[in-house]
Amino acid sequence: MSTERSAPPLPVARLGLIAVFVTALITSQVTASKLVGIDIPFSIPLRGSTLIVPAAAFAYAVTFFASDCYAELYGRSEATKLVNVAFAMNFVLLGLVWLAIEAPIFVGSPVDQSPFASVLGSSTGVVAGSMLAYLVSQNLDVFTFHWLRDRTDGRLLWLRNVGSTATSQFVDTVIFITVAFILFKGIPLGDAAGLIVGQYLVKIGVAVFDTPFVYAVVHFVRDREVGPNVVPSD
Repeated sequence: MSTERSAPPLPVARLGLIAVFVTALITSQVTASKLVGIDIPFSIPLRGSTLIVPAAAFAYAVTFFASDCYAELYGRSEATKLVNVAFAMNFVLLGLVWLAIEAPIFVGSPVDQSPFASVLGSSTGVVAGSMLAYLVSQNLDVFTFHWLRDRTDGRLLWLRNVGSTATSQFVDTVIFITVAFILFKGIPLGDAAGLIVGQYLVKIGVAVFDTPFVYAVVHFVRDREVGPNVVPSD
């Protein structure tokens, strides 16, 4: 008789949050090369009436939604593991993308080699900036989320969702623009400041918008999952 014991199945909600986090992160990496201009009905300092952000900003904002839900439900230690394992998956993505780029192209390919490599092959500056920003900001997000949770005795989920994202996204934006655009591309500080303002405002807007969805996900999971894996509400 076999004495092998199988691991307990991972709850669907937990697996779903992990999948959302990793999918959004990978999507943000492969969409970073496109810049998006968002017109607003008023002018803001340094940026004017058009916010310029990488298309990746939308997918990347979803990672903070998923990590905040995960941190609230499963605790700081588990959320930190998620963030750092997903960081390693960035290198897997880069390896597979560069393998696809370097593979010999078929003469009848509907996509030519040059645009394929241009879109998927991020520059050294973009890769370095995004990876460093991710590692610092995502860990800061988990730390700040639980710091606010402790200070409010588990109340005010909206505050730790918006507060942790506002703090970590600011750090993320500053690191990314500094490394990718100032250090590697040499753009003027004034232009870089405008990029920081535009990206940060979009990210904060997403954080405020997703707060009701964080409440919905957390309550949905707590109503259906019980046991030591789920951190109870205070």
